[in-house]
Amino acid sequence: MTTTPHCILTIRCRDAVGIVAAVASALASSEAFITESSHFGDEGTGLFFMRTVFRPTGTRFVTLEDFRVALAPVVQRFEMQLQLFDAMRRMKVMLAVSKHGHCLNHLLHRWHSGELPIEVVGVVSNHDEMRRLVDWYGLPYHHLPAGDKPAQEARLLEHFSEAGAELLVLARYMQVLSDTLCQRLEGRCINIHHSFLPSFKGARPYHQAHERGVKVVGATAHYVTADLDEGPLIEQDTVRVDHTLDADAFVRLGKDVENVVLARAVHWHAEHRVLLNGRRTVVFRHGA
Repeated sequence: MTTTPHCILTIRCRDAVGIVAAVASALASSEAFITESSHFGDEGTGLFFMRTVFRPTGTRFVTLEDFRVALAPVVQRFEMQLQLFDAMRRMKVMLAVSKHGHCLNHLLHRWHSGELPIEVVGVVSNHDEMRRLVDWYGLPYHHLPAGDKPAQEARLLEHFSEAGAELLVLARYMQVLSDTLCQRLEGRCINIHHSFLPSFKGARPYHQAHERGVKVVGATAHYVTADLDEGPLIEQDTVRVDHTLDADAFVRLGKDVENVVLARAVHWHAEHRVLLNGRRTVVFRHGA
């Protein structure tokens, strides 16, 4: 394995006294310099979560495997689920879109300008409208027409695997994924819901919100599960509205929020800042 300039360590285990000290001590003994660290103990579940960024400073401990071995006694002592990542490696991401291209356009722009720590490896769509945009960025565009759902999803998975993708982002991909596909992509598929979940599910949520006279509209990024729109939430945001705005204005404002919320969720996932906590998430936020 090649030298790793910076490493990311994530931990999930039962909460106990001494976890932070034990991890810090093991890293210090391995001549690692910690540059960022966050942790959280959930009193409700009794679980502990931690994310630490560090860099090697010596010559004996250099690779991820070196640090994995050095941390093994701590992992065993606390029965941890521990993962190590190369912080300099960009996560490979595939995007999925239907006819509404605002989230796709926003993600592609952020990626192309170097603002998102990802490598976009292609776009899949059940329509052909976004091909010209995707071609401009020089990316593969895979048109998967709706109809034969098992065949469509098989081709999606084929493109996902062949590209070496690690995350599928549903950037307003207006297709309900099958239970089988949801299970295959568990923890590796993010959706943007054009509403502030758990309110206003289903079709035309902004129109539902307008009819109810709400004072804020929002968007929700969440992991996809077999339970429609019920996956663990990653990020949410809102914008204020009032009685002077019509439903079309709600939609326009909502699109802006969708763009930002989805980009944050993808950014945080790619930097391994999102840890699953049952039906919820622990998000060690960072500016995005």
